[in-house]
Amino acid sequence: MKKVFLYAAVLSGALGLISWGFKGHRAIATIAQKHLTSNTAYVVSAYLNGQAMSDVATWADENRNPKTAGWHYLNLPLGLSHEAFVSAVSQSDNNVYTAILKTEAGLKDKNLSAEAKNEALKYLIHLVGDAHQPMHVSRKEDKGGNTIQVRFDNKGTNLHSLWDSKLIDHERLSEQEIAKNYDVATLTQIKQWQADSPMEWLWESYQISSELYGSAKPGQTISDAYYQKHIQVTRRRIDQAGIRLAGELNKLFNSASAPAVVSSPTASAQSAADVSVIKLEDIKNATGKTVTVSGKVFSSKDIGSMVLVNLGAAYPNQLLTIALKGRAKELGKQLDDKTITVTGEVIDYKGKPEIIVNDTANLKIK
Repeated sequence: MKKVFLYAAVLSGALGLISWGFKGHRAIATIAQKHLTSNTAYVVSAYLNGQAMSDVATWADENRNPKTAGWHYLNLPLGLSHEAFVSAVSQSDNNVYTAILKTEAGLKDKNLSAEAKNEALKYLIHLVGDAHQPMHVSRKEDKGGNTIQVRFDNKGTNLHSLWDSKLIDHERLSEQEIAKNYDVATLTQIKQWQADSPMEWLWESYQISSELYGSAKPGQTISDAYYQKHIQVTRRRIDQAGIRLAGELNKLFNSASAPAVVSSPTASAQSAADVSVIKLEDIKNATGKTVTVSGKVFSSKDIGSMVLVNLGAAYPNQLLTIALKGRAKELGKQLDDKTITVTGEVIDYKGKPEIIVNDTANLKIK
């Protein structure tokens, strides 16, 4: 019994990386969309305000909520039997397993608001994908393979990043091609995969990551033989994630009624009394508040799902990071060396203040 508690004690830690990368998560959502019943698709669309599942597939990473950072992964020691694995995971909290259960419970709760279900659904779409990324069910001591350096395609990377995106990117397929080429499950496989529980999804990932650790050598060059073997595993895990996500959503919504359209107020729609105009130098003291702030853009980076814009200084010494998403992402190309004014809620992301901007109305270029 003592060993079980020791296992459960190491189920925390932060990765801070996007699992499966932008393409992988969107492919999972696209595959799932194809396997929804007509009523489920209608209800899902209503909760997402008409957005496609693929459009919100990376929202849980972009949201950058410190309270849910642990929801994306599960840390365990190697060598557990299935029984010990189930026991350890069952006694854990604040990880991908408990997060999936929590979001599904929220979506079943008739008393939960449509807006809260909108958020729960966006998390579930993402977390089912996380559960199928092998390196998201791995060891705490190397941060899920982040500290195990390897070389692939003549570039340095790490074991975690290799499985997040590098293997997928090597195929040079578009998002649409990935979804089409990976979605190959037979009717028998679909029935079998959708009958499995989230615990079994994680057990599968744990078995794969255990094998990957066994063959990983720091500094090794990833060979074509490694790639040819493991791209098949990657394809299967993404297909399984999509099929199982569809299965979970069909269970939740096949007989459900669609809600009224959910709407979330933007900062621009808030009353002036709720928004404070502050100096950029004071932004570190404004966490949790909706503010208007101005500053010069010193650097920016497009990471696929969003454009990160640094005010006050270049990364990593910036005073404030602006994360441009959705329609606002297009503004990223226009901002270098410009002075901008932004309105939004200040959040703390890894000790740095950040404002997420989705609406172009919340950013003005001087």
